[in-house]
Amino acid sequence: MDTNKSNKSSLKVYLFSAAIALAVSLGVIGINELNEKEEIKGVTTVETVQGKHVLYTADEEGNIKPLDFTDTSKKVLDAVVHIKSTQSSPNYGNQGRELPDPFKEFFGDMFKGQSPEGMRSQPRIGTGSGVIINDQGYIITNNHVIDNADEVEVTLYNNESYKATVIGTDPTTDLALLQIDADNLSTMSLVNSDDVEVGEWVLAVGNPMGLNSTVTAGIVSAKARSININQDKFAVESFIQTDAAINPGNSGGALVNLDGNLVGINTAIASRTGTYTGYGFAVPSNIVTKVVEDLLKYGAVQRGMLGVTIRTMDSNLAKEKKVDFTKGVWIEQVGENSAADKAGIQSGDIILEVNGEETTTSPRLQEIIASKRPGDEVILLVNRDGKEKEFKVILENVNGTTKLVKKEKKEILNLLGADFENLDKDLAEKLDLDGGVQVNKLYPGKIKKETQMREGFIITHIDAKRVRNVEDVAEILENKKGGVMIEGVYEDGSKYYYAFGLDS
Repeated sequence: MDTNKSNKSSLKVYLFSAAIALAVSLGVIGINELNEKEEIKGVTTVETVQGKHVLYTADEEGNIKPLDFTDTSKKVLDAVVHIKSTQSSPNYGNQGRELPDPFKEFFGDMFKGQSPEGMRSQPRIGTGSGVIINDQGYIITNNHVIDNADEVEVTLYNNESYKATVIGTDPTTDLALLQIDADNLSTMSLVNSDDVEVGEWVLAVGNPMGLNSTVTAGIVSAKARSININQDKFAVESFIQTDAAINPGNSGGALVNLDGNLVGINTAIASRTGTYTGYGFAVPSNIVTKVVEDLLKYGAVQRGMLGVTIRTMDSNLAKEKKVDFTKGVWIEQVGENSAADKAGIQSGDIILEVNGEETTTSPRLQEIIASKRPGDEVILLVNRDGKEKEFKVILENVNGTTKLVKKEKKEILNLLGADFENLDKDLAEKLDLDGGVQVNKLYPGKIKKETQMREGFIITHIDAKRVRNVEDVAEILENKKGGVMIEGVYEDGSKYYYAFGLDS
């Protein structure tokens, strides 16, 4: 009986083992068949799967949403342009000095200031970026992108190219306003840069290193930065700092938020090598807005000034001046009869606020004041000897008045590419002139491209007609065709003639 049980048990084990063996065999056969099918089929393809969002951000209402740069990039790329500036090499400076007979320069071999054959060197070409800010073709860029250029060319995202007219420049903020004649342009809106926060995501859009339409991402690393890169006497530096990659060629391009609106104009990098190493700087959109509005309305930037020299307050300065440390801006000197002086501001005062806005650094104070015009009133909250006092200050221009300087900005003057100003009475008397028009600044345009006129030249005649003021220049040239002959003097009394064509 025990033997039968043993036999039955052995049979069960045998049958169970056989079943396992059969299952394994069938499995191997199936795998072999699968492998054969895969070998016959070759590469396996699947439907494209969209990438997963791994980062999230919050909107203004606090709603959490995926962090995605694709929609922003699509929105802004069409509004960012490539800018090429061409500068002809300087030639012989005496071209145009002698004029044996009228219009000889215009019709002769020396027209356009060309040197003897073989002596003319190749032009210099620079590139940068710009942002289209409205459908009338206005483009904002950096002044250093187009400074000293004889010709400026703008290329859109769709590769269409246009010659650009320089509407005006502001070296103090390193900004310039251009215009092209084009239709159906994509534009970009500007935001209030005061609302931009450190840590906020931003994209830099431009044309770095010859690579057109490049987008990089980063955050706002800091605000109100000054890196002392602008050497203009009245320079305003209050940059937005970002770690989005910015390289040569990005200058004049856009720094945008995730809504695709302009936060700032990319202007500079902090680098020992000349290329990106982690820090880029943009002019805040509030400064951009002010400059554009002034250039369009007045033809020149209206800069309100306090008339003080300042330093950012810190512990070392407090020890040096033997005062208790207070966050703010220390007034080192107050200009005599300046706006601040007239309001009662004194050396040693510490500016805490302007119109209720904190001013903890010098760049921030500069930024706020730069948004104002001569004649504007600001309320300064000042710490004086440990006590807070308020002062009303009426800002003034560089000449110490509240007058706004409006320049004649007719299309013909833009075409010439120059800032003109009625001749100063004292200089007119010194040169024994009955009026005239002085060329204060040259931009890319007819004069710079086709003559060797220098800044400071005083126009006395155009086509033998007497010129006494800027209105005369505009009136004489308004509907002019063909050749133009300009006669005048420099401040040293030397007489010159310059000619160019208005048809080309």
